[in-house]
Amino acid sequence: MVDDLEEKSSEGFDLQHYLGVVRRRHLHFLIPMLIGWAVVWAASWVLPPRYQSSTLILVEQPTMPKDYVTPNVNDDLQDRMQSITQQILGRTRLLHIIDQFNLYQSDRSQRSPDDKVELMRKDIDITLVRDARNRITSFNVSYMSRDPHIAQQVTSELTNLFINENLEVRQQQSEDTTKFLENQLETARKSLADQEDRIRQFKGQHVGEMPGQLASNLQILGGLQSQLQNDEDALNTARQQHVYLQTLVDQYRSMPGSSKSSDGPSVGLPALDQELEKLKAQLADLSSHYTDRHPDVRKLKEQIAKTEKNRDQLLASLKTKDPDSATDSADVSTPVSQGADPAQASMLLQIQSQLRSNQTEITNREHSIATLKAKVEEYQGRLNQEPVREQQLADLTRGYDQSKANYDDLLKRKNESKMATSMELLQQGERFRVVDPPSFPQKPEFPNRLKFCGIGLGMGLALGLVVAGAFEMMDDRLHNAKELRKLLPADVIGEIPAIVNLSDARIAQRKIWLGWATAAVVLATIMAGSLFSYLRG
Repeated sequence: MVDDLEEKSSEGFDLQHYLGVVRRRHLHFLIPMLIGWAVVWAASWVLPPRYQSSTLILVEQPTMPKDYVTPNVNDDLQDRMQSITQQILGRTRLLHIIDQFNLYQSDRSQRSPDDKVELMRKDIDITLVRDARNRITSFNVSYMSRDPHIAQQVTSELTNLFINENLEVRQQQSEDTTKFLENQLETARKSLADQEDRIRQFKGQHVGEMPGQLASNLQILGGLQSQLQNDEDALNTARQQHVYLQTLVDQYRSMPGSSKSSDGPSVGLPALDQELEKLKAQLADLSSHYTDRHPDVRKLKEQIAKTEKNRDQLLASLKTKDPDSATDSADVSTPVSQGADPAQASMLLQIQSQLRSNQTEITNREHSIATLKAKVEEYQGRLNQEPVREQQLADLTRGYDQSKANYDDLLKRKNESKMATSMELLQQGERFRVVDPPSFPQKPEFPNRLKFCGIGLGMGLALGLVVAGAFEMMDDRLHNAKELRKLLPADVIGEIPAIVNLSDARIAQRKIWLGWATAAVVLATIMAGSLFSYLRG
């Protein structure tokens, strides 16, 4: 019962069984393992070696701070790297490099240019290096070839292409940006000039009606109205003077031609005195109601002064002129008769002269008043049009301000872009710099012979297991009592021990030594091959 339990418990993993398999099949395992490893190891030495040269290119940031000069090119380095890579890996560039270094020449078959380009693209490897913030700080460029010198030269050529292409791309983008801004600035300048011309024409068409001239228009209008009032007052005074002088003329013409009396002045003096008394009475009446600055008071004082002046002139002429001269003057005046008094004729001539002057003054005053009224109406019309012109000017100015702001912004951007272009031309912007020059490969990148040793060992182990397992499965012999008990229908009561003679013992001993020797040879061979691959690979 106990034996049955022990037997069942050992069915999961039977160590003795597997040790027996190893003892029986170690040669079937070791020899295929050695063969499989040897085939792969030999293949690593038969395959043509390929050498890889690589270089590290650092992405240097602009030396000029962005606060002083803002770059005008695309700041996305990854997009620019993709564009540069596509240009460098283009068919034309790669064919030029292939022809320059005579790459992918085969004596057995002629490859087409497209096949060569595809092969070269597979041999080129570009790896981006990023920092903790996922920004590109550098990138590796490598090329693989059968000749280490060719690999180094092609890598150097690719490095120069990347550096030069980056400079050209940045300079071209910067120049294109500047040219675009210059074109936009020229368009904005023309638009601004059109707006200025419209405003200039509008102001020229509506001179004096602009909102900025409101104060001056009001001041001028006030002055014109004051001047108009003064002229109207002067016109009224002149008309009153005209009526007065005309009355004097009518009085003199109606008087008989008598000489002056022996006792006093001429007959015309009483009329002047009566007029003076009348005017003075009016002045006294007005002075009781108004001050001396009142316009009517001032006009009346002026009229009294003129009447007194006429009276004084009349008295002076009567005293100084003789009858002969008075007669001559009377002859000149047509309205005076031949027998008129010379003094009366002289006075009449003076009054007629004053009347003509007064008429001229009235005509001039009327013309001046008409002119002033026209100007007053003109300035009143300007003031009435001022709100309309203000709205129209605001509409024009709004478009001008927008054009001016757009022009100033474009001018600022164009100047900044021009500075950035100068910075790019001086190579002060973002650029690529070689940190590690293209390396000269000392060992081939492919095949990696040490790696091939590991692959060959794995394949040899698999092959050995397959062969040993196949032999074990095809062997139908019984090798232990346990297998025998499984075949018998009844339990085994006793066992007969194996009888081993000296010859069998020697054969078994030889097999053991042969197994160990084979294992040692296989292990030594694999170790020697791996060491050789490490040192020479």
